[in-house]
Amino acid sequence: MGLLTFGLNVTLDGCCDHREGIADDELHDYFTQLMDAAGAMLWGRVTYELMESAWPAVARDENAPRAMQEWARKLEAKPKYVVSASRRDFPWTNTFRIEGDLREAVTQLKEKTPQGVLVGSPTLSAALERLGLIDEYRLVVHPVLAGHGPWLFQGLEPSRRLELVSTHRMKSGQVALHYRRKEG
Repeated sequence: MGLLTFGLNVTLDGCCDHREGIADDELHDYFTQLMDAAGAMLWGRVTYELMESAWPAVARDENAPRAMQEWARKLEAKPKYVVSASRRDFPWTNTFRIEGDLREAVTQLKEKTPQGVLVGSPTLSAALERLGLIDEYRLVVHPVLAGHGPWLFQGLEPSRRLELVSTHRMKSGQVALHYRRKEG
C-alpha cells in the first residue's frame, strides 16, 4: 500500500494561502521531485480548479520558466484524483473523480497506488487527517508572516504527534520539513 503524503506551502504563522509563499525555481524543483516520487495527486475541488486554471497553460508556454514548465508538464501526465460533491466533470488530462465514502475511497486509492499519493488541499487534508489517513507531511515553511488565514488543520482535535524525518533549507529562506505520523 502506498503512503498518503500531505505536501503544502505554509507561512511561518501557519497561513496556507498560495499567494503568500516565495515561488522560485528551487521551490518548484522541490515539489516536482515530490510529485515524481508519488504515483498520483489528490485534491479537493477548490484546489483542483485553482490548479486547472493555471498549470495546463504553463505546460504549453514555451516561454515559461524552466522549473515551472517542468512541474506543469509532469503534472499534466500525472494521474489526478479529485474529491467533490458538487462537480462531476473534470476535463483536465488524467483527472478522475473520487466517489463514495471518503475513508474507503482514499484507502482504495492508496492500495492501488504503491508509489504513494501526494495530497495538497488544505480542507481535504484536514478531513483526511481526522480520518487518520495521512502517513507523511512535507511542509515548506516560508519566511513570511501573512497575518491571515486560511490556516492548516484548523479545529483538529485531539492533537497529533509527528516524528521529524528530515529538514532542508532553501536559498530563499524556506525550510522543507518532512514528518511522518508517530505511532502510539
